[in-house]
Amino acid sequence: MKNNVKRLREALGITQEELADRLGVTWQTVSNVERGHSGLSSKKIDRWARALETEPHEIISAAGGYRPVPIVGYVQAGHFAEQWAFDEEDQPEVLVEDEPRFRSFRLRGAYVRGPSMNKRWSDGTTLIFTDALETGEDVVVGKRYIVERERADGLREATVKLLWRDDTGKLWLLPESDDPRFQEPIPLDGADGDTVRIIGRVRYSVSRED
Repeated sequence: MKNNVKRLREALGITQEELADRLGVTWQTVSNVERGHSGLSSKKIDRWARALETEPHEIISAAGGYRPVPIVGYVQAGHFAEQWAFDEEDQPEVLVEDEPRFRSFRLRGAYVRGPSMNKRWSDGTTLIFTDALETGEDVVVGKRYIVERERADGLREATVKLLWRDDTGKLWLLPESDDPRFQEPIPLDGADGDTVRIIGRVRYSVSRED
């Protein structure tokens, strides 16, 4: 990951060893970050910015094309789960590469909870997805989607699954898990009175970093 750490450090007039002391890391860690051999999560960027006496965006601006993505909630990678969305003022952010193919669309993130997709993603992984209405894409069998279900009583729930079509043309949401509790597919059309919406298509995932 390209960054401005070396330029900012040199502007302060400090060595790699001195920056390492401020951060509580080794000088080799500083060297690896400056050369782009080690990445910085959004959490780490805040700490490095304080050590460099600057703002977080200065570390990445014009240095490799990264963009902040809001984490809008979590998706239960098991059954549908209610209360999946965070309040807007409580949404954290993750920094992701500013890929040209997604520049015309909003990107959003969601944390994975539960083991029903553990062959694909572990609990706590961040999924980066595009809005299904905004992209206007047809759904693609074999891709993974974040799906919301609104019940007749108004309760909204969400999950993430692999989209699959059976021989009759019916669409299903498949778990990808070695957990015996999560082996049955879920029909996309839901029960009577339910409204099922595809919220977004998962584009890639970001592993959790401490």
